Amino acid sequence: MTTHPSTGEQGVGPLLRAWREQRRVSQLELALRADSSARHISFVETGRSRPSEEMVLRLAEHLDVPVRERNALLLAAGYAPRYPETPLDDPSLGALREGIERLISGYEPYPALVVDALYNVVAANRGVMTLVDGVGESLLEPPLNAMRLALHPQGLAPRILNLRAWRGHLLEQMERQIALHRSEPLRALYEEVAAYPVPDAEPADEPSEPVPHFALPLRIEHEGRTLSFISSISTFNTPMDVTVAELAIETLLPADPATVKYLQEPLS
Repeated sequence: MTTHPSTGEQGVGPLLRAWREQRRVSQLELALRADSSARHISFVETGRSRPSEEMVLRLAEHLDVPVRERNALLLAAGYAPRYPETPLDDPSLGALREGIERLISGYEPYPALVVDALYNVVAANRGVMTLVDGVGESLLEPPLNAMRLALHPQGLAPRILNLRAWRGHLLEQMERQIALHRSEPLRALYEEVAAYPVPDAEPADEPSEPVPHFALPLRIEHEGRTLSFISSISTFNTPMDVTVAELAIETLLPADPATVKYLQEPLS
C-alpha cells in the first residue's frame, strides 16, 4: 500500500512533495499546471520558500488532494484551515440530508445507501434493509458499517455467491482510499475485515441463463433466490466541507431481468 508522511512531519514542503510523488507528477509538470515555475516548486518543497495561501490551495487542486488533507497542508504552511467539517446532523446541512433521503428513497425498490469516509452507513433505503434481513444483530448496531456488513461471517458474506471476487473488489476499493487519505482508522478497518475468514469453497455460482456483465456483479442469495447487482458509487462535485467531501452514495443496479422482476413484484 502507498504510505504518506506522518502528520508529525514538519513543514508544508515535504507534504506537497509526497503528494506530487504519489501522483507521479514532475516539478515541471506541476509548475505548468499551477502557472508557476519548477524553481519555485523546488524552493517550496525544500522549505526555501513559503508558499502563499493561494499557492497551497492551487497546488492541492492540481494534485487532487482530498479536502481534509488540504486543511492539513494549510496548517503546515501556517494558515488557518479553509474547509469546515460540519456534523451531518447540523441544521445547516438540513437541505443536504433531505436531498440524500429523497434520492435514495426514489431509487427504491433497488438498494441504495450513503456512507462516510469509514464506510459507516449514514442513510439507507428499504431496498438495503431487505437485503440485510437475518444479519447478526451485533452488526446492525450503530454505527452500521458497510464493510463489516458485507464481509463478516455473521453478515452478508455467507450469502454472497461470488464472495472471493466481491471481497477482492471491496478490499481493492479500500486500498485505493487508504492511498488517497491519511487515515489510521480506515487502515485499521481494512486490516480487520481483511482478516475475516473466507470459506475454502463457494457454492455453485452459475446463472440458469448466461447474462453478459459490463462490470463485476454482486451475486447474493435472498430467500432462496439469486439476486445480481452492479454497484455504482457517486460523490459530490467540488465540495467545500470535509463531511460532504467524504460522503459516497452507493446504488445497486439490477444486473439481470430476474432481479428486476423480483424486486418490482411487491410494487405491482
